[in-house]
Amino acid sequence: MHSVLLRWIKRLLMSLGALLLLAALLFVGGNLWVVGSTARYIESQVLECRPADVGIVFGTSHWTRSGLRNPHFHARMRTSALLANEQRVSHLLLSGDNRTQAYNEPRAMWRDLHRRGVPAEQLTMDFAGFSTYDTLARARDVFQLEQALLVTQSWHLPRAIFIGRALGLDVMGCVAEENPAADEWRLRAREWLARVATLGDIYIWNRQPYFLGPPEPIELQNVVPFTAPTLDRLEPEQVL
Repeated sequence: MHSVLLRWIKRLLMSLGALLLLAALLFVGGNLWVVGSTARYIESQVLECRPADVGIVFGTSHWTRSGLRNPHFHARMRTSALLANEQRVSHLLLSGDNRTQAYNEPRAMWRDLHRRGVPAEQLTMDFAGFSTYDTLARARDVFQLEQALLVTQSWHLPRAIFIGRALGLDVMGCVAEENPAADEWRLRAREWLARVATLGDIYIWNRQPYFLGPPEPIELQNVVPFTAPTLDRLEPEQVL
């Protein structure tokens, strides 16, 4: 009886070890696949980013949990304003979360970019960009885009580009970078997990966006050059 129990425990441990090894291989392999297959579509210098009619800006909170200004948010806004100022993009699609009346990422982006000098007619808000997948699916199906320039941090761009191209969009990435933040390691770790989950969303579960709605094609306006104010030199309370 004792020997049977030991054999059973040994087989169980071997099975668990094999499952852990398989999970590790899937985790590492999935990340290498997403990062490796998208690297050629990413530019780290703004003025080297491929021009596009529309730039898609991914939403994030204006503030950190500790109550400080979110450096990731402001890096995305700086980069997006520069792209518009340099006429690398003609229009910006601001896509983010607006689940509650008190939390509105697209509105915060619109206000910040407008204060940086981007004309209102070059800005469109997407209030149902609840995730990276939702943002890109809605860009294709609601806003009728076929091509776009994606603006977000370097650790987020591989997954965003992977999703966009899997959905049939011709997308490139433009890095919105800043000095490393204190909690950035948490975001990067979460992103490693999200890349693997994305493979399941696309190839296994055939994920659908939370909300689509009727088509709302973006109408491009004639672009008038503008000079963006140097908001980064202002005091924090002057840019809220």
